[in-house]
This record gives sequence, structure tokens and C-alpha cells, in this order.
Amino acid sequence: MVKPEISIVILNYNTKELTLDCLKSLKKVKGEVSFETIVCDNGSSDGSIEAIKEKYPEVRVIENGANLGFAKGNNAARGLVDSKYVLFLNTDTIVYPGVLKKTWEYLQSNKDVAAVTCKLVLPDGSLDKDARRSFPTPWVSLTHLVLKLDRLFPRSALFAKYWYGYISPDITHEVDVIQGAYLLVRKPVLDSVGWFDEDYFLDGEDIDLCWKIKEKGWKIIYYPGVYIKHLKGATKGKNKSTMKKVPFKEKLKFRMSGVNSMEIFYRKRLWGKYPLALNYLVILGIKFVKLSRVVKLMLS
Repeated sequence: MVKPEISIVILNYNTKELTLDCLKSLKKVKGEVSFETIVCDNGSSDGSIEAIKEKYPEVRVIENGANLGFAKGNNAARGLVDSKYVLFLNTDTIVYPGVLKKTWEYLQSNKDVAAVTCKLVLPDGSLDKDARRSFPTPWVSLTHLVLKLDRLFPRSALFAKYWYGYISPDITHEVDVIQGAYLLVRKPVLDSVGWFDEDYFLDGEDIDLCWKIKEKGWKIIYYPGVYIKHLKGATKGKNKSTMKKVPFKEKLKFRMSGVNSMEIFYRKRLWGKYPLALNYLVILGIKFVKLSRVVKLMLS
């Protein structure tokens, strides 16, 4: 049996319809480049597994049996993948013709690049700014999360570093971080850095993975020559069209996991790079962000 060029790994947790739509879009581009599809299911109770097996019997399904989170849930595919490249793809995405082929060709042609993403477009046609990000250093986090100066000065190289607001979203360029919604990476590189760090439950794992890749000296590229649709937040209870399906307790867990990931990343990757006083100030700021998110969610 010929090995596929790409193994597409999709993590599903009670997002049956989204996952089926995503798989439908992949079926339409089957001839672009050889790939296999692996769905890792985190203990869904909405009939996802049965529906996937019925409609897409060619898809390999891994039943994790419980909600393991994004990192550990995706890592469950590690033992099955036997391809040159791995694509981590969110269930709330629609892949259009040309995307797989072009991003795969980009890695084929640029041997110093380990990972690439495409442009991610939201349902309203606007850019998903999280498609390209800088590492959340104290300055970047201060200007983006606390003072929100990148909203006031969206094209400033000083204040808009996090979303690369000073670089056109239509230009291919090197970045620190690409989003896990569409992350195509060389498998040998992925293996060398140990896949996703399972200390992260949800959010932050893509930032951490990119950190480990760049530590090895590889480049990570944002390639806007093609794009996919991203139903942002649909898997986390943030999207208005699906929010009512997610219980408050689950939404709170999702929102807090994101803030917890900020602290995990800072302690793992940045703590030793800054003075102790600044480190404690950053942690205090993270606690403040956590409190503000709880209050906001309770009032929504």
C-alpha cells in the first residue's frame, strides 16, 4: 500500500455536523494530493462516531473515550500516522480546492520551512487574525491583552506585533505562530519536538508547538495564496450560532483553559528570559485576565 503524502488529523468533540461538513469539503479535493484522514474523537455523545463511520467509512476513527483536550486528543493519532506531512485541521473549517495542493507544494519547494498555514477567513469574509501571531512576550501581551493598543494602532510595528498588523495579510511571510485550525507540518520535525505538549488542555498548544519548532532552527510560514473558511469558536461555545448548544460549565472550562494556557506557556518558555519581578507582574496580569473573563461570561 502506497503511503499518503499527508495525514489529516481532525479532533472531534460533540461537533458532528461541523465534522461532517469538514469531511465533505475534504472529499471534494481528494485528487489534489494523496492524503488519509484520521478523526480523533474525545468521547462525543452526539452520535459523531456513528455518523462518520456511516458516511465516510474510509476515514480512520480513534475513540479516545473521554475529553482529553486538544493536545492529548490530537496526539492520539501519533501511532497511526505514517506519512511525510501532518495537517492538523479543526472541525469548524471548510477546505476549498487548491489549499492542500498549494500549501503542500510550498513545503516541497522550501526545505528550510517546517510548517505552513494558509489564510483563514471567517464566515463574514473577514480575516481570522489568529492565523498568524507573534509569541506572547511581556510586551506583546501587554499591548494586545491588557492595554489593547493594537486595536487603537492596528498597523503599528510597535503596538500591533501580536497579529502582525503592520504586515499586509496578503503577503507571504515568516511568523512565530500559526493556528492549529490549519497547521501543515513535516512529520519528522513534529516527531523531533514530541508533537503537542499535553500540559495544555485547550489553547496555547499551537503556540508551544511553534516555539519548539523554531527552537530547532526551522521557519514557520503564513501563506495567504489560498484560504479556508473558519467558523471561529464553534468548537468552544463562542460562536453565536452554536453557543446555545454548549452548557455554561463547559463554556467556562473552555474560557479558563485559554487563560491557564497563558500561564503554562510563560512559565515553560519565557520565565527564565526575564527578571523575577517582571515575571511575577506578568502572572498577576494573567490572574486579572482570568477574573475579567469569568465576570464577562457570567454577565453574558
